[in-house]
Amino acid sequence: MFPSPSVPELIPTSLPRGSTAVVYCEGQFGEQDGKTANGLVRHSERYEILSVIDSTRAGDDTGFVLDGVRNGIPLLASLTDAIAHAGAVPDYLICGIAPSDGLLTADQRTVLLDGITRGMHIINGLHEFLADDIEFAAAALRADVTITDVRRPKPKKDLHQFSGRIFDIPCPRIAILGTDGAIGKRTTATLLVEALNDRGVKAVLVGTGQTSLIQGGKYGVALDALVPQFCAGEVENQVVAAYETERPDVIVVEGQGALSHPAYLTSAYILRGSRPAGVIVQHAPKRKTLGDFPMIAMPTVASEIALIEAFADTQVIGVTINHENMNDAEIGASIDEYELDLNLPATDALTRPLDRLADMVLDAFPGIEAARSARGGAVDGSGTPLAGSASPVAPR
Repeated sequence: MFPSPSVPELIPTSLPRGSTAVVYCEGQFGEQDGKTANGLVRHSERYEILSVIDSTRAGDDTGFVLDGVRNGIPLLASLTDAIAHAGAVPDYLICGIAPSDGLLTADQRTVLLDGITRGMHIINGLHEFLADDIEFAAAALRADVTITDVRRPKPKKDLHQFSGRIFDIPCPRIAILGTDGAIGKRTTATLLVEALNDRGVKAVLVGTGQTSLIQGGKYGVALDALVPQFCAGEVENQVVAAYETERPDVIVVEGQGALSHPAYLTSAYILRGSRPAGVIVQHAPKRKTLGDFPMIAMPTVASEIALIEAFADTQVIGVTINHENMNDAEIGASIDEYELDLNLPATDALTRPLDRLADMVLDAFPGIEAARSARGGAVDGSGTPLAGSASPVAPR
């Protein structure tokens, strides 16, 4: 009855880029379970984010809470406050929470239903499909608004099994994996794409979670909502589509969970489906236990690297830091420690120059810049090559 796509190209044209939106994230902004809201205030191509609802942080600036730099997007106490701040009813109310069970509480349902009653379209990234909920469906029908369940998979007839087409893709794929869920993999992947394009190297992101799709990513799939039989094939299909459409020099693939994680196993499908030439591992040095599983200790970076390289025909080319609960001196010490102990470059994508992140890829795969130089290196204003296509490159 209501549009509920799971890939960006299926999101209806009634959701134009730049539409105004409020993000609901009560009690979770800046926390692990608020990762969708956290991601949207840092980067959104599809929506103009006006404010975030979290009464526990009302009055704060979202950018300052996350990164210590104000971005002008306020945290407000209620939907009423968010509408008053906007000066009119915004177009969309986005569910910005991402609990591990993917379900809404009664209070959360009330806020989203209130948004529908006020005439706001709903963007939902949870496992719970609101378009199938009788109460939500009836409310949306009365208010003449849409409900978009981003995690809803395509019909099985339209899903892909692994085909081997990935072996025909000549440009390197770089996967951003990690040691836990909600540890910053998507943010690092987004910043890596930005850094490479700024260097004149055409890079494209393939998302694998609901947040990257809500942000407006052109290529991706909500991997954890699929039947396992199709997971590797859907990742492969999105990587192939990104290459055939864009002809990039590099494809960056967002990670999910961790290969070592007992509950989130999608990293295995990312490694199998995208066949990355290189992997960057994201780690939070101060995190002692897995985010949603406090009974399980965090793995070490070294153990995760060993597991990844044993599981897949790839190499880890760098380590990135999630600086939660760390000051600048501690970040610097961790970077130095990992570089010395692991003999790999390390950085924090949010507090250190982005050139360091780009250098992880370009130093590991010098053929990328060599191929670009061989065709003249001509790029447009966005860093897109004006002619030619990527050539196969090998790691150093």
